[in-house]
Amino acid sequence: MNPAIDRKDWAEDPGRWHGEVQLGRHGAGISVIFFERDEPGGGPKLHRHPYPETFIIRSGRALFTLGAREILAEAGQIVVVPPNTPHKFTNPGPAPLHTIDIHENGTFITEWLE
Repeated sequence: MNPAIDRKDWAEDPGRWHGEVQLGRHGAGISVIFFERDEPGGGPKLHRHPYPETFIIRSGRALFTLGAREILAEAGQIVVVPPNTPHKFTNPGPAPLHTIDIHENGTFITEWLE
């Protein structure tokens, strides 16, 4: 198995860092989402996972809902969501939001709550 995974195999658009890859089939115990949201608003609906999820804010800002709490995270910050915690986030603007979201599981397991 080739240890290098080409962008064409995970990116939704080869010109952007936007897409996802489940690395369990490559022998890793994580899955990764590369998220780019250029316009304010939008983002995933409320959901949870049976494992922790870690968000690395590369640029912009993200408004997270973690259970009953709201957290505004900015570029350079890392947000860790504990297992089974309902969560979602949006780009409150004004700049584009770019994150790397690490799921501590080789495949995605998501329970959508909205």
